[in-house]
Amino acid sequence: MSQKKNFMERIKHAFAVQKPADLIVDERTEKTIDSICREIIRREMVVPTLMMLEMSRPLNFLGSQALHFFQPFGTVLVDPGAWDAFAAFLEQRGSVEYLIQRLEDLDAERKSAPEKGSEQDPEGKSEESGGDEVSPNAPLD
Repeated sequence: MSQKKNFMERIKHAFAVQKPADLIVDERTEKTIDSICREIIRREMVVPTLMMLEMSRPLNFLGSQALHFFQPFGTVLVDPGAWDAFAAFLEQRGSVEYLIQRLEDLDAERKSAPEKGSEQDPEGKSEESGGDEVSPNAPLD
């Protein structure tokens, strides 16, 4: 009985997986993720990216291993430290959820921020000029 108990103790955590709540994001990885998310937002590819992330959620570890495999080629164009940090980030459970949440947060932040030139009233007159400017569509005398 002692051998069986000893064996069970040794394999007790053989198939244990990390909890998504145990996700660790360091400062460098956070900056890398933010720059990737901002580029996705700039190109207006948020919805397709979110769909791709949701579909590939179970494959995040394979994606991280692919990043490690292609590192010699990818680091020609990208900072090697950022590449390694992002690949290590993807190895963790909960990383895809973090990416999705960060992308949604930055997109909502961009949508709620006032746009440049938004100091105009609904009639198109600028507040700074007091509304004395002639409209470009006004008839000429």
